[in-house]
Amino acid sequence: MSIQLTKAEEQFMRVLWDLNEASVKDIIDQLPNPKPAYNTVSTIIRILENKNIVGHKAKGRGYIYFPLIAKSEYSNQSLHKIVDGYFGGSFKSMVSFFVNKNDMDIEELDVIMKIINDKKTKK
Repeated sequence: MSIQLTKAEEQFMRVLWDLNEASVKDIIDQLPNPKPAYNTVSTIIRILENKNIVGHKAKGRGYIYFPLIAKSEYSNQSLHKIVDGYFGGSFKSMVSFFVNKNDMDIEELDVIMKIINDKKTKK
């Protein structure tokens, strides 16, 4: 399943991922100023429901919304889209790009190598 989110949709999803569930008002409370209008947030949440990314349950006269996909699933798909689109599908090219363009220090590279080695050990 390919998940396409607009910037606003992703912003609201980040709030839902952080809170696990929230009303429209809860989402608005977590957003930076200037706050969007209630109807704007409500409309975008309904769009996310139509995309089967958000679900809801009734609470009183309103609804509580919750994510239907994990943040890690969305992050993984987004990362693969970047790797495929900008680095020809090569994670090696992506890592090389970040090392060369972002002046990564040796400590950061050591942490990355430890993660890779731990992964190899678990296989």
